[in-house]
Amino acid sequence: MDMGYIKKKIIIVFVLFLGTLITLSVYNLKTKGVFFGQQRKLPIYSVDTKDKKIAISFDASWGDDRTDDILKILDKYNAKATFFIVGAWIDQYPDKLKTMYEKGHEIGNHSNKHPIMTTISKENMIEEIAATDAKIMSVTGQGTALFRCPSGEYNNLVIETVEATNHYCIQWDVDSIDWKEQGLDIEFNRIIKKTKPGSILLFHNDAKYTPENLPRILEYLKGEGYTFVKISDLIYKNNYYINVQGKQIKK
Repeated sequence: MDMGYIKKKIIIVFVLFLGTLITLSVYNLKTKGVFFGQQRKLPIYSVDTKDKKIAISFDASWGDDRTDDILKILDKYNAKATFFIVGAWIDQYPDKLKTMYEKGHEIGNHSNKHPIMTTISKENMIEEIAATDAKIMSVTGQGTALFRCPSGEYNNLVIETVEATNHYCIQWDVDSIDWKEQGLDIEFNRIIKKTKPGSILLFHNDAKYTPENLPRILEYLKGEGYTFVKISDLIYKNNYYINVQGKQIKK
């Protein structure tokens, strides 16, 4: 056999192998350890349950013009929700936070200034969480047990840090994408098609169509037999694991 041909094949195989290693290494850096022995950590996206319970959540990061309407609708349907609040929003609307709390809704921590958590240091993450907890405590008299990452961005260090501050890290599995304001029916259909027992639904307090859509969504899901609970009443507090889809499963 021609030695030149053999050398050529060896070089091709080596280049392909090297390329694969580089690709895996880059992916590993982005995901903080899917490969090479370190398992990627996940927040809670949903809960494994046969009960038709779901949790509605709102992120309050900026703007206030639709918050009162949302609270009135939730009152009308006797539905409790979880509001993830940014500290800078509390600075502007402490009275709205107080109203949410007094109406029996759950308050979660959504950072102080809405940074992308994967781009800041561990110390800054802790400061972001602590500052918002202090602001919430000053208004409601209580701290928080839940944290949601701004823009949903996380890695292993973020989740480890959040858990070290005694917070459950909460994501969502049903996204209205209401902030894009694509239209009533688009957002409505997106929600009802994806909701299932144990789902966590995501809305925003300042989205254009959410106050108009919320009654439709609540009525439809109630008609399907769903009940609406706060996230802390949906998730398992201990003896659970989180699968690769981010679903919290009881051991």
